[in-house]
Formats: sequence, structure tokens, C-alpha cells
Amino acid sequence: MNLYSKLQQLSSDDKPIRVGLIGSGKFGSMFLSQVRHIPGMHLLGIADLDRNRAMAALDNTGWDTAIRTTNSLDDAYKSGKTCLTEDSEALIRYQQLDVVIDATGNPAAGIRHALLAAENGKHIVMVNVEADVLAGAYLVEQFRHAGLVYSMAYGDQPALVCEMIDWARTCGFRVVAAGKGTKYLPGYASSTPDTVWEHYGLSPEEAAQGGMNPQMFNSFLDGTKSSIEMAAISNASGLIAPKDGLSFPPVGVHDLPQILKPTSQGGILEQAGMVEVVSSQERDGRHVFGDLRWGVYITFEAMEDDGRGAEYVRRCFREYQVMTDSTGRYATLFRPSHLIGLELGVSVANAVIRGEPTGTPSGLSSDVVAVAKKDLSPGEKLDGEGGYTVWGRIARAEDSLAMGGLPIGLAHGMSLKRGVPKGQVVTWADVNVTDSQAVKVRREMEAMFRK
Repeated sequence: MNLYSKLQQLSSDDKPIRVGLIGSGKFGSMFLSQVRHIPGMHLLGIADLDRNRAMAALDNTGWDTAIRTTNSLDDAYKSGKTCLTEDSEALIRYQQLDVVIDATGNPAAGIRHALLAAENGKHIVMVNVEADVLAGAYLVEQFRHAGLVYSMAYGDQPALVCEMIDWARTCGFRVVAAGKGTKYLPGYASSTPDTVWEHYGLSPEEAAQGGMNPQMFNSFLDGTKSSIEMAAISNASGLIAPKDGLSFPPVGVHDLPQILKPTSQGGILEQAGMVEVVSSQERDGRHVFGDLRWGVYITFEAMEDDGRGAEYVRRCFREYQVMTDSTGRYATLFRPSHLIGLELGVSVANAVIRGEPTGTPSGLSSDVVAVAKKDLSPGEKLDGEGGYTVWGRIARAEDSLAMGGLPIGLAHGMSLKRGVPKGQVVTWADVNVTDSQAVKVRREMEAMFRK
């Protein structure tokens, strides 16, 4: 109850945490539904390029926009209202702001906002996992030098998994595997925005009525988003990626410790200490019993010494009905669901009150490279995550750097200098590289890890 009591004290002292939200899509909207109920937290401003979308998000989440919003940051600061603006830079630079939330989903925008936040003395909560995987190891160094917090977003799966990993290691366990569940079949890798809705059981008309973006939803389906999220976990925890990308084994919660362990022990992992995503569908399309489609998990084991200590822990597992494999050696902890932006206040409070992130990159362990969805021709323009041309596959960082793989976060808008066959990784040498801040930052980060 310590964090909540500290928020209550901030409220009593009239010293609330002043928050700036950039992006009012689904994740941002979920935070909007909760923030006004959190004591000691003041949403100072919302920045969105589409003011009408921001207004709609507020209306949809129960705000009285006529009373609670303003067009002036100064007025918002003095009155406790929330400023609506299209100028994210002005919001970040506002002196009284404490913490920035980037919920844009655009990697280039996320990098820009993060660098501005570090320059202007603001903590950042990076909902934008695309930016985190593209350049997180570089960005976190900028925040460290500035004495600020760069944090993953609590409520999203990577931060929740990192919390479980931290719990296990702090308890003295060895983390064997960590990840999440999703709906996946191998054929989904070639899905495009034209075919995505059939896999969700929706018609294009139904999806349009619900305001659902086909390219965004396709990035969840074709494996790209899963790769990005696992790379974020890997970079924060040091767990490694599977050599040939995620395998998406169909696994229910009761089988997690039996399957998510090394092959030498009867499981599927190349070795202990890896990230992996489990599928809620059998390869023939049948539903997995006890699936973890919306949840997260870790498998872990007792540290080995002379054998007696580990055996005692296994006995404790049995006594307290911990879910284990058939040997009792490997155990699992899982959370069946996650609440996404509804939980985001935990990251905001941790950053400002405790000066701690809810997950942060500790290096460059994994990357996500662009892979051709079809035979690509010279001159063809890449359309990025969830599109028609490429999907994102997780890779170990040393392999990505050695092959010169083009990060999926940059595979949007660049044209090809030469053709790339279906299933082949797109490299920096294959594209006409655009000149941008995101490219510059990524190149600088790659140089950091080639030394």
C-alpha cells in the first residue's frame, strides 16, 4: 500500500505529479479513464495531432470536456484542468511538467519525444514499444546521464513480464523462460491488411464500424508485435531470443513448465533463459485448452548447489501446490490477463515518487528485423509493421548487426535498391536509406554495440 499512500500524501500537500500524455489512441484512452481517479496525479496536458480524436477520447472515457479542459498550459497548471494541444514539443518543454507518456506507437515520434524529455528534465514512460526496441538502449543512456527515469509502461505485457522476472530473481530462482500468449498460426506471417479480418472473424465493414485499424491489428496477427514485445523483454532482462525467431508453440497454462524448459530436459528451448510466445491455437486450428492468449508467464527453477537445497525447494513446490513439470524441477507463474493502459498509473507514480522504472533497457540483446512477406522488387516502397511488404522477426542482436538487418521500426517509407525474395531479411544495403533523426539515433546505437 506504500505507493498509494504516497500518492495520497501528494494530494494532501497539493503537490500532484503533473503528467503529459502524447497520443490519445486506445492505450492513451485507457489511461484517461483512470487518471482522474488517482490521487496526487494531475493530467496537465494531452498532445495529439488530431484534436478531435483527443476530444472524442475524453468523451468516451467519461470526461466533462466543457469543464475539465482548456487550451492553455498555464491555465491547466493553475486550475487543475487539462490542456488540449497539437504541440507535443510545447507540452514537453513546459517547466511544471514532471513526466511524459509517449503513447503514439510511432517509433520516430517516440525517439523525438524521448530526446526532448531528457533535454528538458522530464521522466518518460515509453508506451511506444516500437521506439523502445528500435533505440531504447541509446535513449536510456541519455536519461541516465540526465538523472531521469526512462520506463517501460506498466500494464503492457513487457513491463509485466519484467516484473515477474525481477520477482523470481530477487527470490533466488533462475528464470528459464518468459513471455506471453497470443493467437498465432504459421500462416499468419503472410497476412496483410486485406486478409486480417477473416482471422479475427470480422467483416471489413464490421471492423470499420468499430474504428479498427487493419494495419495495426495485422501487426498483432502476423507475429511482428509479438517479436517487438519479446525483444523489449530481452533487452530489459538479458534473456535471449530463439536463434531462428519465435516458434509460437501451442501451450496451455498447465503445460507451461513442461514445455517451456530446455530440450535437454524434455522441453522446446535451445537453452535456459529465453523469451518465447505461446499460441492459443493448435497447428490444426483447434483451441488450446487453458490458453494464455491475453496473459503473461515465466518458468523458473531453484538454483543448483550440491543438490540438497534445490531438492528442498522442489519439496516446497509440492507442499504449496505450485504448478510444475512432471519432475517437480521447473515451475511456472502466470497472469491470465493484462489491463494495458488501465494500469499505466503505476509507471507514472514509480518514476516520480520512487525514481524507478517499471522495466527499462539494460543493453541490446535482441532486435526485430524486417522480413519480406512476398517477393519484393527494386523501387518498391516498404510500408512497415503490419503492412503488405514486410513483417518483423526477433533476432539476437549480434546476428542482426552481423547481417546488417533493417530494423522493422525503420521499414516504413524506404524504397528498395534491389529485390528481396519472400522470407529473406531486408538489410540496410537493400534500401535507399532516408535521412532522419530516427535513422541517426539507431546508427549511433548500433555503433555503441559494435565496439
